[in-house]
Amino acid sequence: MTPCGRARTRHLRTRPLARRAQHRRPSAPVPWGIATAFVLAHAWIVLDGVSWSGEIFGDVSLYHWWAHQGFMIGRWPVLDYDWVYPAAALLPIAAPAAGTSGFLAYAVMWSAGVIALNGVALWMLARTPPRGRLAAWWWLLFLVALGPIWLGRLDGVAAPLILIALLQAARRPAVAAAVATLGAWIKIAPGAIVVALAATSRNLRTFVRQVAVPGAVVSAVVVGLALAGGAGARAWSVFGEQEARTLQAESVAATAFSVARLWNPAVRIEYNDVIFTYEVHGEAARQVASALDTVLPVAVVLIGLLAWAAARRRPDLSHDVLLLAAAATLLALIVFNKVGSPQFIAWLGPPVAAALALAGPGARHLWSPPALGMLGVGALTQILYPIAYGHFLRGDTWMVAVPAVRNLALVVLLAGAVWRLGQLALSRRPVAP
Repeated sequence: MTPCGRARTRHLRTRPLARRAQHRRPSAPVPWGIATAFVLAHAWIVLDGVSWSGEIFGDVSLYHWWAHQGFMIGRWPVLDYDWVYPAAALLPIAAPAAGTSGFLAYAVMWSAGVIALNGVALWMLARTPPRGRLAAWWWLLFLVALGPIWLGRLDGVAAPLILIALLQAARRPAVAAAVATLGAWIKIAPGAIVVALAATSRNLRTFVRQVAVPGAVVSAVVVGLALAGGAGARAWSVFGEQEARTLQAESVAATAFSVARLWNPAVRIEYNDVIFTYEVHGEAARQVASALDTVLPVAVVLIGLLAWAAARRRPDLSHDVLLLAAAATLLALIVFNKVGSPQFIAWLGPPVAAALALAGPGARHLWSPPALGMLGVGALTQILYPIAYGHFLRGDTWMVAVPAVRNLALVVLLAGAVWRLGQLALSRRPVAP
């Protein structure tokens, strides 16, 4: 056999071995260091959350009341009255109340469920080649930087589901679409992953099989169960409930109003005792909030179209485009949202963590600045809430500056993601699949 033939034979023999090695890598156990860090990080988050009590677990007490009313007198949100959350949010809210009595037991079960779901997401992340362990360390740092706010909110359920969907997107897009759709019926944000999956589908057939059908099946089950329970039109009540809101005080769009308090005493932040949140008072704020009702869906559609063009121009980078589209869409859901609750920031960690684990060789360096930036955004958010929220409401100069800088960083991150998508969409050299 010639040297060339022997080399070719060795090449053919090693390729299957390489493939098998790649398939074995995800099954590697999670390192003890990451497992220990997970326990320590969540122990600190729980203890910190308990120290803030009402600030962190105030919504959990509301969840407990809803669940208690449902189990005791059969009066459930969505099924019997309009609700501010999508229908499937009943599942994580009702589950901790099964077999428990009293708020303390409910809060313990709620926290355990959120931590367990995040543990599944971290386990999958750490086992994801080629850089899952690095991404797992970053994810834990991000959660610690953000603080305990996500633990006491439905966003603590939504964020791990976003991460799981993104990790499944490359190998099992249909599973990713199903997980993201279920997440969207719990808290709307995971729907951003469905948008990214749709935009980066190779063709109509792939879109139907891998995105539309799984999403439709999950939606049919959720809506069907809600209708069977007597919800009627209330199955969609979440959308009507959001329309009545005005600018939340710490939202990105409220930044100009918040800063104006430093010199204009006429700009006021007032407490809305119907939805239990602080909002900017005045007609101008209501007009901005009304405009955002249109701007937000338009922004999501435009990002989807830009991602579609980028995926068509660079099919060799389709998964990088998907991660960019997911990040850009989730950022848009915050930047153009009249509601700006601090726990929303938890949505932004999953696309960064997934990108640190999965981004292609040409895109790895692009995610380092956003990864560092998101740690800063998380820390500033924790300072805003719960640490110094009272100072922010009083209009203290230093605490007016903190959310302003945080919100500016979110705008910059969104602009960067859209800019990169635009670069790929306008690439001069299309690459064949």
